[in-house]
Amino acid sequence: MTTLQIVWFIAIAILWIGYLLLEGFDLGVGMHMLVRARSENDRRVMLNSIGPVWDGNEVWLLTAGAATFAAFPLWYASLFSTLYLPLVLVLLGLIFRAVAIEYRGKGKTVRWTRAWDWAIGLGSFLSAFGLGAGLALTTTGLPIDANGDRVGGPFIWITPVAVLGGLAVVGFCLVHGANFLALKTDGPVRERAGRDTVRFAPIALLPIVGWVLLVQFQSGDLASWVLVVLAVIAVVFGWIAARGRREGWAFLGFGAFLVFGAGSIFEAVFPVVLPSTINHAYDLTVSNAASGDYTLGVMSIVTACALPVVLAYQAWSYWVFRRRIAPHHVPEQHDVVAAVRS
Repeated sequence: MTTLQIVWFIAIAILWIGYLLLEGFDLGVGMHMLVRARSENDRRVMLNSIGPVWDGNEVWLLTAGAATFAAFPLWYASLFSTLYLPLVLVLLGLIFRAVAIEYRGKGKTVRWTRAWDWAIGLGSFLSAFGLGAGLALTTTGLPIDANGDRVGGPFIWITPVAVLGGLAVVGFCLVHGANFLALKTDGPVRERAGRDTVRFAPIALLPIVGWVLLVQFQSGDLASWVLVVLAVIAVVFGWIAARGRREGWAFLGFGAFLVFGAGSIFEAVFPVVLPSTINHAYDLTVSNAASGDYTLGVMSIVTACALPVVLAYQAWSYWVFRRRIAPHHVPEQHDVVAAVRS
């Protein structure tokens, strides 16, 4: 096991955690549009709260997948071939969601907007559930043989662990999305989102707690358990802050809960990147799944040059669009008449 292999395992873990942290509230807001909005104005406020940032957040998913492909090609090949069907569903969910966000405002009938609302909500749910199922199976094991090939039919991945992981990410996204709406909006949406965080967080976060504990009892060590303790402290802090209507601290607390909780999972499974449920001799590890040191070295140089620019741009975009969205900021729907030369 070389230093570059360890560095890139940590880098991929950070990319996945960053994606869940940033895209998590986007997916949560999409689901809230379907189940918690009371009016068309509520839905438009919710959509405008993520409008400037949702597409930038998805870059983290693309980068995580590309980094896995380049740094650990055997991990990428086994994971994506074994979980081909759920990952296709994730991509379809993301596509429907992206198209719906862009097309929702192009029509003027209630039927048109409600159809795209369903596409946003269901696309967000499908993406969150599929990603959670895939990540849970990645950290607990898949039926792969000595060649890294799937053993069993195309639905062999449907297990209680997959359901637990799917519900874990869905539950976190709902809580994270509510926190974001309480932080980023004003008016009825803010009030409702603040109450939802306090009321539903203890229940919605139970699946992710179950996933973390499952991994810890399977392969946890002292460092991973320390991260679990920090996650507990963070979520309690976040819930207390949400109850006191301190939205910024609540958002940071629940965000830290994800960072520490997901970090404990990656720490517990290291150096295994994809366990085999058939025989642990077939496990893919940081050593046997990695690219050569030359490839990892070139990737490190490119990343060191490009990553600060990407992070600076994304931070700048969040700063520019940092103001709250209130109902009076969203204009009434109106028909647009095209200008035609006579």
